Amino acid sequence: MSFYSAKKKIKNIAAFLIILIFLPYVVSIFVNGKDVNLQNGSGHFTIKVARTDPDGTELDLDLDWEEYLIGVLAYEMPESYELEALKAQAVVLRTSLCRELAENEEKTATEKYLTHAEMKRKWGAVNFDTYLKKYTKAVEDTEGTVVWYNEACAWTPYHQSSNGETRNASEVLGTEDYPYICKRECPLDKAAEDEIQVTVFDYQEIQQLCRDFLVAEENSESAEKGYNFADFEILEMDSSGYVRQMRMGDTVCTGDQFRDALSLSSSAFSFYESIKGLKITTIGKGHGLGMSQWTANEMAKEKKNYEEILQFFFEGTTLNKEFDEKEATGN
Repeated sequence: MSFYSAKKKIKNIAAFLIILIFLPYVVSIFVNGKDVNLQNGSGHFTIKVARTDPDGTELDLDLDWEEYLIGVLAYEMPESYELEALKAQAVVLRTSLCRELAENEEKTATEKYLTHAEMKRKWGAVNFDTYLKKYTKAVEDTEGTVVWYNEACAWTPYHQSSNGETRNASEVLGTEDYPYICKRECPLDKAAEDEIQVTVFDYQEIQQLCRDFLVAEENSESAEKGYNFADFEILEMDSSGYVRQMRMGDTVCTGDQFRDALSLSSSAFSFYESIKGLKITTIGKGHGLGMSQWTANEMAKEKKNYEEILQFFFEGTTLNKEFDEKEATGN
């Protein structure tokens, strides 16, 4: 073989290898567009994620694990919050995701997240880099850290703000499996944004929204005649001031059932009579279990670090800082 032929053959082989290496990226760009929903963003191991786009399209994606965590964190906690609060939330989310994956044979995550494109639309191009670095630092500084209880990832619920006290899991769930999720005084939550909400519902609208647990009354006389203020009664509150049981006509339901049916801010609510229907006042935002994001941020402002924040809300747990995230994701 001549020197020219050998040189040409080497060039052809090199060109083939380059095409082989970059072909997956080119195909990904062609199929998904330039912003590939954070896919393979940093070259770390990936995780399977089920996503429903705004247009209703259901997707099964392989996302970079770290970039996915950053996207979930950006979806769940405001960019204005302190870094240590973001770190606490990052650990809570990592723990929750790893727990979900451990219980999921498909090893598929379902938590909502923001793509880079969605972050830019939310924050604006001017702030994008600054906020992205902030969220990235929160995830990277807590890499491999999860809340640990009984040699496994703990259950780590969270909410935006309590009514001033978080709730005991034993009262809400009727089980002693989560002794580390107990009542915590959070007086600063009372100053949270939109802490108190007042909504007025038409009685017929309430009957329609609550139909799933009013089935037994469908053909009853009370259901046919409709409801009025006298048909609504709070029967029992838990020790933190959230409604445990209430009556609607002849039906007894939980405060959480009623909250979910009416999309109320919380189940710490009270009833008032109104000429337009039933007036409901709620205090707090969310279910009230576990970590209050508002109080976590206030603690961070007081120079508490993320470890202290997590210990406050999940007393009796430890932090496992050597958790194998790669194995948890099925890689």
